[in-house]
Amino acid sequence: MDATLHLAQDPEADALLGRSPLAALTGMLLDQQIPMEWAFKGPWTIAQRLGADDLDAHEIAAYDPEAFAALLSEKPAVHRYPGSMAGRIQQLCRYLVEHYDGDAETLWKDADSGRELLRRLQELPGFGKQKAQIFLALLGKQLGVLPPGWREAAGPYGEADSHRSVADITGPDSLAKVRAHKQEMKAAAKAAKAAKTAGT
Repeated sequence: MDATLHLAQDPEADALLGRSPLAALTGMLLDQQIPMEWAFKGPWTIAQRLGADDLDAHEIAAYDPEAFAALLSEKPAVHRYPGSMAGRIQQLCRYLVEHYDGDAETLWKDADSGRELLRRLQELPGFGKQKAQIFLALLGKQLGVLPPGWREAAGPYGEADSHRSVADITGPDSLAKVRAHKQEMKAAAKAAKAAKTAGT
């Protein structure tokens, strides 16, 4: 895997995401309840604190849980909830060690269809359907992983020329468009909720 990503908006962190399947997966896992750039810088921050130039699923899976939580909690914290996210990252790495010998890329390297890849992603700890679809779209749109039917399996996130998620961010302009789309979706959801409340 060797791609140029612009998710962390930080050259070193983005370089790691582009070359490391586990870093990309970990960034996607962290991408909740915090700004996207903060989430996707997390893998690089963790690697730095481990004194490594990449993440190793075997090492993280075997790491002492309290020590790993402390590592993520150091200032600046890797996430708003560093303790619980440390546990989730370790769960993810243990799953990869158990099912894929610790090699995250194996998840998609031999997937024979988009549907199969989506199923595998949804089986990962911490990956619901939406997160799995967004990551599948990222693989297809920016990382050259193109099993048959990948766009369909990724749902709306797989659509060409859309600006719905991290899969569509290639620089500051597209980042602004994705942010605008998310704000529109939030406003629509809020309006729908208000209308429902008014109608009861």
